[in-house]
Amino acid sequence: MRPFRFLAEARAVASGRELAESARRAEDMGIDVLVVPDHLIDQLAPIPALATIAAATDRLRIAAFVLNNDLRHPAVLAQELASLDVLSEGRVEVAIGAGWNKPEYDAIGLPYDAARVRQARLAEAITVLKGCFAPGEFSFAGEHYTVTGYDARPKPAQQPHPPLFIGGGGRRTLELAAREAQIVGLAPRLLPGPMGDPASITMAATAEKIGWVREAAGERFAELEFNVYPSMVPLQITDRPLQVAEEHAARIAAASGRPVDAADLLDSPHIFVGTVDSLCEKFQRLRAELGISSIMVGEIDDLAPVVARLAGT
Repeated sequence: MRPFRFLAEARAVASGRELAESARRAEDMGIDVLVVPDHLIDQLAPIPALATIAAATDRLRIAAFVLNNDLRHPAVLAQELASLDVLSEGRVEVAIGAGWNKPEYDAIGLPYDAARVRQARLAEAITVLKGCFAPGEFSFAGEHYTVTGYDARPKPAQQPHPPLFIGGGGRRTLELAAREAQIVGLAPRLLPGPMGDPASITMAATAEKIGWVREAAGERFAELEFNVYPSMVPLQITDRPLQVAEEHAARIAAASGRPVDAADLLDSPHIFVGTVDSLCEKFQRLRAELGISSIMVGEIDDLAPVVARLAGT
């Protein structure tokens, strides 16, 4: 089994000194990757924030979680990420998605294309990123991007390229991840409105998604790392997990219009509610039964006792 890798999020708008202090604390407590979101909201832009984190630490890996492909041309993004990888001496992970938050698109007048178009653009962007990271000149002619005789510089420290993280809840995106990524993010499916599909966060649905990845990945399946992150319910260490789950089940059912069972929530790979002991047992079960070893634990201190117990195992 793969050892656990824990990701934590640095979301707050903070000074460089404050962000550096948070990054060093994350590194000291056993966090493996410190991530910064990529949204047009009240947060630091990911690239300068990640550069600050890298400069303040020695071992901590860095990533956005996740980059919205529609906000940057992939050749420009490749230069930024390769520069970060050089500056950090090979600690970058490239997490990228097709974009999903329509209000951000609307706010800046960016067309919000159909999912199939955004997914096709993401697939082309990954080809451009890998071409830019590779030695020598690169050309590509796609429906969305055209690159001609471009020798991107600098090249990343990690060759042939930094680890690529692609996540999703639908089959098409997960099959793309199976073919192209080193890290596959397992996400709930999105539904119109404020709530995702509650059925997509269950153990059974997660196993089905891994099956799609296995089928598409073929021989490279054994090389893949699987990630999960908390969704729909805030992380909580509590000695009354069932009561908390019942309260959230009622809320999610009302918002989604779909029945939700509290026991299914507690069992879900995307719900982190319980005692320290039960959460440790849950993560070990996810790894043993589904091969999930990469876990987002919210902000740096949210699951600190769990990370302290499992880091490095």
